[in-house]
Parts: sequence; structure tokens; C-alpha cells
Amino acid sequence: MSKNQNIPQEEIQDQEMNTQEEGQMEATKTADDQDDKAVEPTLEEQLAEANNKFIRLYAEFENFRKRTNKEKVDLLSHASSGVLKDMLPVLDDFERAIANNASLNDTDALKEGFQLIYTKFKSILENKGLKEMEAKGQVFDSEIHEAIANIPAPSDDLKGKVVEDVEKGYLLNDKVVRFAKVVVGQ
Repeated sequence: MSKNQNIPQEEIQDQEMNTQEEGQMEATKTADDQDDKAVEPTLEEQLAEANNKFIRLYAEFENFRKRTNKEKVDLLSHASSGVLKDMLPVLDDFERAIANNASLNDTDALKEGFQLIYTKFKSILENKGLKEMEAKGQVFDSEIHEAIANIPAPSDDLKGKVVEDVEKGYLLNDKVVRFAKVVVGQ
């Protein structure tokens, strides 16, 4: 007698179904494991991806740095163009004055012409934010003054103060452009 003859027919069918279900479950489990392996990259792939991202980010940063450096150079090289453009009429006035002065005998007219050019030039610089420093009679301040000599103070109230302004100092938007060269009383 064979094994199957003692077991009722329904049990045989249940065992066959169970076997088929187990096979399907194992096949599904194997497929899921393979999907997990396919979805989850290996450490080498993760490293390669991270390295690729780093290289791209580094290249973008280098391009940004080069672009900003170029913009800075362009800005600095063209920053003075506005001031120079505004000074061209003064240059034209000087050229006309020189040409006119060759045949001029009136010194008062010559002085007046140069005074007009000076006033025009000074107003252009002031419009750009340049201001003269007032140094004479002020307390000596090493932040804005450059002492070129110390002399005995002519009076007691001038001790430690600027006695003479040898070369004017200038401020551009309240920042020192040129220090005033002064003589200080002691």
C-alpha cells in the first residue's frame, strides 16, 4: 500500500495547496529580497554618488568664486569712470584757458578764468562726496592728522593743537582719503 492510499483525498489536496502556497511565498520572498538589494545601493554606489555630488558642488563653487572675482575686478576698473567723466569738462576748460592765455595780456582775466575752473573742479569733487578737513586750531588727532613738525606754541591756548595746516586733508563720505599734514604747537 502506498502512502497516499491511507490519507484521505481532501488532506492530499490541502497538502498540495499548502506546498504551492509555500512555494509562492518563497518565490515572493526571494523576489522581495532581490528588490531590496536592487533598491538599496551598495556602499560603493553610495560613495560614488556622494563623490559625484561633491565634485559637482565643488565645480559650482569654483565657478561662483571665479565669477565674483571677475565682477570685483570689473567693478574696480570701472569705478572711477563716473568721476573721470564728470572731470572731462574741467580738462576742456583748462585746454581752452591755455589756448586763450597765449595771446592774453590782461592778468586779471587770467586770474578770474583760473578761479572759475578751480571752483568748477572743487564743486564736482564735493558732489562726489569729497570734503576738506578743517585742521587749523583743532586739537591734534592722529586718526586724521599727520604731524610733520612740532613747534613751541605761540600762545598757551594752542598747546596740543594744530598751529599750521601745511597740506589739506580730505574725507570721502566721512572716511579719510588723505591725512592733513600739520604743524603742532607744544
